[in-house]
Amino acid sequence: MAVDRRGFLKFVAGATTGVLATPVPWKLLDDASIWTQNWSWIPRNVDGENSYVSTISKLCPSAAGMKIRLVGDRPVRALPDDNHPLSMGGITALAAAEVQLMYSPSRVKRPLKRSGDGAYVAISWEEAEKMLKENLRRAGSKVAYVSGDETGTINELLSGMAKESGSEEFYVMPSEVQPATRAFASMNGKGQLGYDIENSDYVFAIGANILESWGTVLRNRAAYKKSHPAGEKPTVKFVYAGPVQNNTAAGVDEWLPAKSGTEAVFAMGIANLLIKSGATVGAPDFEEFKALAAQYTPQKVASLTGVAPAKLKAIATELSKAQRPVVLTGSEFGQGTGVATVLAGTAVNMLLGSFGREGGVKALPLVPKVIASGMDRNEIAEKDLVAYLSRISAGKVGTPRAMVFYEANPVYGLPQPAAMAKVMDKVPFKVAFTSFLDETAKACDLVLPTPLGLERFDDVETPYGINQAFYGLARPVAPCAIDGKPAADVLLSVAGKLNMDLGFATFEEILQAKAEAAGADWDSLMEGEFFTSDAVVEQSDLRLAADVIGKALAAAPKAAKLSIAPVQKLNIGTPNTAIPPYNNKTIRRWELQKNEMYVAMNGATARELGVVKHDRIKLSNNSGSIQARVNIFEGVMPNTIAVLMGFGHTAFDEFSKGKGENVMELLTVGYEAGTGQSVWNVAGVNVSKA
Repeated sequence: MAVDRRGFLKFVAGATTGVLATPVPWKLLDDASIWTQNWSWIPRNVDGENSYVSTISKLCPSAAGMKIRLVGDRPVRALPDDNHPLSMGGITALAAAEVQLMYSPSRVKRPLKRSGDGAYVAISWEEAEKMLKENLRRAGSKVAYVSGDETGTINELLSGMAKESGSEEFYVMPSEVQPATRAFASMNGKGQLGYDIENSDYVFAIGANILESWGTVLRNRAAYKKSHPAGEKPTVKFVYAGPVQNNTAAGVDEWLPAKSGTEAVFAMGIANLLIKSGATVGAPDFEEFKALAAQYTPQKVASLTGVAPAKLKAIATELSKAQRPVVLTGSEFGQGTGVATVLAGTAVNMLLGSFGREGGVKALPLVPKVIASGMDRNEIAEKDLVAYLSRISAGKVGTPRAMVFYEANPVYGLPQPAAMAKVMDKVPFKVAFTSFLDETAKACDLVLPTPLGLERFDDVETPYGINQAFYGLARPVAPCAIDGKPAADVLLSVAGKLNMDLGFATFEEILQAKAEAAGADWDSLMEGEFFTSDAVVEQSDLRLAADVIGKALAAAPKAAKLSIAPVQKLNIGTPNTAIPPYNNKTIRRWELQKNEMYVAMNGATARELGVVKHDRIKLSNNSGSIQARVNIFEGVMPNTIAVLMGFGHTAFDEFSKGKGENVMELLTVGYEAGTGQSVWNVAGVNVSKA
């Protein structure tokens, strides 16, 4: 039967009416909606009352104070704590992600051991502790411990275990602390350097990325915010000298483009001008320092740093006219700088009369150690992990039979990571206490899951850069989300079975003793309070260490034709955390596209290299190579390539693994003349099209 156009339309209309009239499709849609809403992986709203618990982040390098919002007994969000001296109403991008990281897919959920075929198999805690005990007993004195916690008393426990076994090999991952500690010690200083940014009227940061990676970042930001009220004239001038317009350079009142690794030279140029204007210091080696500083004329400093002589003179004049100036020196990416950098900066502060003055530099007291066989803060900071691993690689010291890693990821986070990984391959037994399956954990024979800072008791003592002594507790706000145990409890149990006498049975007893030694009230700490003190350590016979500065600068490597400048941003995480999942949304378009990273250079450098935006290039030197695409950004010095840190993970999860490449592959380790401090804040590269 033929169907004309009108008949076909009637058929379609009738069929549609029939379908709409029958209840069958609507019932199917209703069933499907109910079914899909009950999938197990769909997030559920949490019922319960809102409450807030004050604590301290153990993941964020700046030890951010924060409030955790709980609904019922479940943490749902990390918020700023207006009353905490380590945050002062702010929160970092990393600390804000800490609640989310409790449920990260990269968390180690149970103890793991490597089987004969190289794969990991789950084991019980009983078997794990037995395996740890037997391997530590077998290693004897040939054991090394590495910590990624800069401010915790667990370092006394780890170093105490090392010494109880007859080993001196305990190290903390490198940061600004090691060169600062060695610098102050070479000046005959006592205590820990502290910087009173809050009460300064002129803040000059040479290399020190104070709004992102140097010191107590949130306190620094709070001081900047207070002095820069919206719509009003700033009451304090902030100046930054560094090779890239990073977050600090973009925020301060004036950015001085200066080459990487020339921080000490810049400071010596300022010192020379201050001395010529009449500044002096009652130090026993002042005349020696004066002669050394005289070599750093504005013209010489300009040739080495890229800062014009007129600008150098203007900064020196502004500093000398300020009432309470402070100078901060460091690395633009929080590690790898030398002792001379801190010495030169401290010398400028002394010439300005800022040492021991409000708004300047202080010497803060350290809390006495409570584990007799453990190391104190200064002893720990004197130890150089990169130098130790390099000596093993060169065969200058013996390879340990066992290595214990506590929340540390040296396989990813140290310079020349491939070389560091080869050193680890030589070690017969390696164990990682970690929350995440990171690169170092994947290289270990035993992986022991630790609760995050929100799931355990821990402590924080006087972070570097703060202007007052501090002690506080990180308190658990929720049960551990995985089958984890606090590393301190496991280590104390194993230490007892190895007949080590550490003087304490539990970690809580250690923390109570530490709180008492600090002068803090334990009950108040347990309620979320904290201890601060404005006490300072009086100094006598401080020297400028001109001999140390002179040796270091005389042997400093010449600047490369083309250099890289690593850039650290807390939203991209740390070697211990990688990129928090939601923080992927904060990575900018021309920083990462899918799995390809971008590096930045200015237009003149791009033209000289013959590249344009989006070109894929290879950066290489004797240490290694990486590939990236080109972004043109005029906030980079000529002949400099800015490279973001935090990419190139080979472990963790889909949010971090395989995204970009690790800039640490390009950083070459050298050794500062006169101190032997390992340094890696300067690296030349070659560029070719990939």
